[in-house]
Parts: sequence; C-alpha cells; structure tokens
Amino acid sequence: MAPENARVRGAWMRTVDEEGMGSLEIFPLPTEEPALRALLTDLFSEHWQAIRFGTLIQGAVFEIAAPNAPEKISMMDGYMTVDFGAWHFHLCIGEHRGSEGHPVSPALARHRRTSRAELYRIVNGGAPSSWGLRLFNGAGEQQLTVMLPNPFLSEESGLLDVPDWTQLALWDRLRSRYLDLESDPRDRSAKAFVHP
Repeated sequence: MAPENARVRGAWMRTVDEEGMGSLEIFPLPTEEPALRALLTDLFSEHWQAIRFGTLIQGAVFEIAAPNAPEKISMMDGYMTVDFGAWHFHLCIGEHRGSEGHPVSPALARHRRTSRAELYRIVNGGAPSSWGLRLFNGAGEQQLTVMLPNPFLSEESGLLDVPDWTQLALWDRLRSRYLDLESDPRDRSAKAFVHP
C-alpha cells in the first residue's frame, strides 16, 4: 500500500503498511545531530526506567531494559555513546569522519549516520495499540527502536485486564515537545492490545 501523507497540526504524518508490523502512523522527526541528541538524552536520562529499546526487525526483537540511569552520555566523531556502566551502546547521529590514521569515506559516513527518525504508533484493529521511536541509517537499516510504555502491558510485558492510560504520558510528552502536537484521543480508543 502506498503511504498516505497528512498534515497534523504542524507535523506531517504518513500511514504505511509494513509486512509483519501492520499499519503504522509515522511522525517524522528532524535528523540533525542537536535534535537527535536532545531527544535521545531526554529518553535515556529522564525516562530510562519506562522504556525498552533495541532492534525490532523481522526475525529478531531485542527489548532491553536499562539497569540504571546512564552514568555518562557523550559524543565523539558523530557517535553518541550511552554508557550504563557495565555496558554501553553507540549510535552515529552526527558528522562522522573517522580518525586521522583511519579516515572514513563520505559514502560510509552517510551509510552510518541516522538519516530517518520517527515517532510511530501501530494502528491494527482500527485504533493505536503500540507506540515508539525508530532510527534508521543512511542505507535504510534500522539502528534503534525505543518501545514506549504501553497501556495494555504491565512492566513485565504481561497483558493488563484494564488499560492503564497513564502509560501514554511519555508518548504525549514526546508528541508535544518534538512535534508540537497535543494529546490525541485516538490513542485512548483501543479496546485491547492487537499484535500484528
């Protein structure tokens, strides 16, 4: 299905069908380093307890819970490092050149750097039932998915008998802060969790 584009109070939204995911409403975000750095720092330093993150690709899903707040978030050569102490990860979100002795070609630098960032919600069964953030590199490969709190799931990812709509507070905050969008009543319209 071809993407549908719509303007939603200051932000573009497109709807796409992705095999294995279903129908997604995607809200593009800026990919400049300062914007991505602010968003990721916000998520990992202020909301590390509420999110799960990793990759969400066909055949592999990593839902990692941070063990603690990051001990350090830093930038070097275009890479943001989020360090939790016992382990860390790197994301290329800025200008990347390599070292003086090992420079990186412009093509490889474009490949590594985030070229697409988006907030998304999965809308299977007619109403949203999952919310998150995705980053893709210059080759369209997924770099990171951040799964936001879900009103249908407990902290242990079990199904709740009654939705906890307070779980959408982070989604609403991200929409407001990074898209200039108000809370959307549609986000609270699903009757149950729908898995693609």
